[in-house]
Amino acid sequence: MAMPRRWLKSSNFSKIIQIDMTQIKFIFLLFAIIFVGATYAFSQSNVTADEKTVVYLKKHRSDYIQSMVNKKPEMMQSYYAENIRLMPEFQKTVGGKANALSYHKAFSDRFDIKSYSRNELEVLDLGERIVELGMFTMKMISKNTNKEYEIKGKYQNIWEKLTNNNISLVTEAWNYNHALEIEDQLRFDEVPEVNIALQAHVPINNKISFELAALNRLMEATIMQHDAKIWSQFYSNDGMFLYSRHPVYKGRKALDEFLEKHVKEDMPIFEKLDIRNDQIDDLGDYVIEYASHIANWRRGEYSGINTGKDIRIWRRDADCSLKIFRAMGMYD
Repeated sequence: MAMPRRWLKSSNFSKIIQIDMTQIKFIFLLFAIIFVGATYAFSQSNVTADEKTVVYLKKHRSDYIQSMVNKKPEMMQSYYAENIRLMPEFQKTVGGKANALSYHKAFSDRFDIKSYSRNELEVLDLGERIVELGMFTMKMISKNTNKEYEIKGKYQNIWEKLTNNNISLVTEAWNYNHALEIEDQLRFDEVPEVNIALQAHVPINNKISFELAALNRLMEATIMQHDAKIWSQFYSNDGMFLYSRHPVYKGRKALDEFLEKHVKEDMPIFEKLDIRNDQIDDLGDYVIEYASHIANWRRGEYSGINTGKDIRIWRRDADCSLKIFRAMGMYD
């Protein structure tokens, strides 16, 4: 039986409306995705420091080089925040202006710096903080043995923006690109220090501390299980790892290759691993985490308990997950 012509027209009109509504919904969804993606891309790319900051950091690098070569660590005092945190390789954390000066004086008393160069890799404006990452090369003579060494390494400086539009250095961290035969000489017992790994961790009392605590628990299990594939997922595709005794690894391919090789060739068996944080700077899209770890390890007939310190800069990705954007680790 043929449908009445009126019903046929009505049915076709209804289908047209349904098709049009579906297309409209799709268009709105597409615009929403494009808007969110554009907003995210803008927020992630807009981390370039302004010219005033770049000029100021250039002057700081120049003064730092002069202070090292001329054995005048006091030149750095005006840049330091009162509560500056020094995170040297092979030395526990040094806190405060006076103690930071003591460290650099002890270093210049033990070594004669023949040449020093420092070059920035990037300067990031993360809102309330400015982060500078770079490389250094140093030629120095041990005053104890009269032997000369050439050392290459990486540094990370974190600056706090002040209310007067100036910046103040709140964190100075560095490590070395290779193993050193004088690692024991880079510890200065006379300098006041704190083993942060043995101190209280941040209370888990808000969303960001809860999120980081959960990520750190997963990181513990991942590292203990030597699971490079999961470990790699902690990093953003443009992430950077400034690992001790290694060069800089940046980008998905380099990170994947390094972590895969690292867990197979370098890592011991961890009987226990505790990763914690003692400070979290929540900057919105970015989070700076000051972390530390205690590792009970064994390899063959050898075993030990070691502590270390880390700075991890997390970034909120498009799917709202936190990924490691920049990471740096130093042995105590």
